Amino acid sequence: MSQERIQLRHAGVRAWLTNIVLSVLGFILLDLTRQLIKEFHHFTIGFSGVSGWSVLVYLAAMALILTQPVNRYTFAIILTIAIACRLVTLLPEPFMSSDIYRYAWDGVVQHAHISPYRYVPGDPALTALRAPNQDLFDHINRRDYAHTIYPPVSQFLFFLITFLNPTVTFMKLAMILMEGLTMYSLVHLLTGMGFARERVLLYAWCPLLIWEIGSSGHLDSAAMAFIALALLARYRGRPLATGVFLGAAIFIKFYPLILFPALFRRGDYKMPAILAALGAFSYACYATVGMRVFGFLGGYIQEEGMRSGARYFLLELTQHIPGLHVLPVPAYMVFVACVFAAILVWCWKTASSLAPGEVRGSLWTEALNLPATANFLPPAMVLAFAMMLLFSPHYPWYVAWLVPFFTLMPSLPLLAYTSGLFYLCATQLGAGTAESEFLLNRILYTGVLVALGIDVVWRQWTMRHSVAQRRSPHE
Repeated sequence: MSQERIQLRHAGVRAWLTNIVLSVLGFILLDLTRQLIKEFHHFTIGFSGVSGWSVLVYLAAMALILTQPVNRYTFAIILTIAIACRLVTLLPEPFMSSDIYRYAWDGVVQHAHISPYRYVPGDPALTALRAPNQDLFDHINRRDYAHTIYPPVSQFLFFLITFLNPTVTFMKLAMILMEGLTMYSLVHLLTGMGFARERVLLYAWCPLLIWEIGSSGHLDSAAMAFIALALLARYRGRPLATGVFLGAAIFIKFYPLILFPALFRRGDYKMPAILAALGAFSYACYATVGMRVFGFLGGYIQEEGMRSGARYFLLELTQHIPGLHVLPVPAYMVFVACVFAAILVWCWKTASSLAPGEVRGSLWTEALNLPATANFLPPAMVLAFAMMLLFSPHYPWYVAWLVPFFTLMPSLPLLAYTSGLFYLCATQLGAGTAESEFLLNRILYTGVLVALGIDVVWRQWTMRHSVAQRRSPHE
């Protein structure tokens, strides 16, 4: 038997071992998902126990899929476990967040031919809608003082979903199906860039998504779906589709706007034009309420400490330095503006070239092993990651949109941030007090900093090793 055939046979055996180990890990993750539902009503190992073990299983599965050979059955195993975990979370009512009840309520209100921005849920004008939808109304947070905060495209989705079935379970199902669009886009991006489609496990098995999308049904799933579609359209050089999908993501959740500089191609204004047109049209559909179309946005900014500065961990950390305890919020905003200005200059140089002949690789694409045509992905990831670090959200579902970027460009700091926040929020540090939140962020940001140092050293070593290997034949 030739050496080549022996190697192929060995690789085939290793692929089957990969599938066996992956199946075992998948069943453990599925059992932990079942345990999550049990923890809603009966303490056994606690949410921190479930989240901690889930992260460990996820890390093991990720290491396996990134380093070991696979075969045609591996992808089916990944999808089967991902679907099974989300089915386990589908029927039980949301326990960790009640946001989804507002989604369904907004849809019900629209079917009564009333703008969801006009009244708060507790307004007497909506009394007739309560009895048929009492379960929704009883679970809505801020129902007596907060108008809906969700932008127009999200309201289109709520209208369509509740037209089919105005229940929380069906809303959760819709958000889970949105994940199918995200995985579709990620698989096509991965294979287009020359990576194995099985890497989609980094998204599909992420416990943060199983909890926050599968169990809680957060709207971020829809935003992620359109972000992923926008990345795919940008990779394929389709500016109109990029504008439509990025615009849909922005007017579902505002934060994807930060990706615009990375997805814009210098000299091509089709993408920003269609994006602006989509925004104008979507807001025009609800313009009868005037400025109330922006809903509870101002109140939310106040509640979340964005005006007072309590929301920003790096500002609070700086204020602990002697002599800087009175550092004002505007000074921090200037710092944030400078950081983003530097990133935008980099985006302009590396991600916005128009002609295919102008597209060149960069140190980042080489370091991440990406093709030159994917030169927009590192800037997009950096913009998204920088936004989260600078504005320090304290809810794990706010960082869920970073997971697709991690799937396309595995990064130790990104892993430390998303998995760290997910786990720490399930511990006593996630209690929500100012003291616990500050300590949580100190641990989290320290972990990210350590991960960044390790990542830089590792990438420098691998790049030098790669260069040495390429030079050795000529020496």
